[in-house]
Amino acid sequence: MSHPLLTRLTEEFGWPLLDTPDTLAAHLAQPGLHCLFIPGDARRNLETADAAVILPELQQAFQGRFDCALIGNGLDAGLREATRVLKTPSFLFYEGDQFLGGIAKIRDWDDYMNRIPQILSAKAEV
Repeated sequence: MSHPLLTRLTEEFGWPLLDTPDTLAAHLAQPGLHCLFIPGDARRNLETADAAVILPELQQAFQGRFDCALIGNGLDAGLREATRVLKTPSFLFYEGDQFLGGIAKIRDWDDYMNRIPQILSAKAEV
């Protein structure tokens, strides 16, 4: 997590860093919509820095409709496997602890503006 743009998310924006199963479960136990940011390896994936800039802008564009958290390295592989959103960086959307959908890799702004409302309006599959 040493990339300065990732550090900015936790220090400047106050987003939690979820790096244990317990911190993840506690975060998802909170009511509301959540976006979990899986950055991937910032040293190898140049899109990670872009995603770290884009997600705060998306949160603002959606008027804070969802909160955001950063996923630590220890949880990313398990979450990617569980959600089938395998590529990074990725944004995983939840309502409470129910997975709604995800967006992998960097997309055009219009793609985010179309896909996020679809994801947020989806009801979690029971």
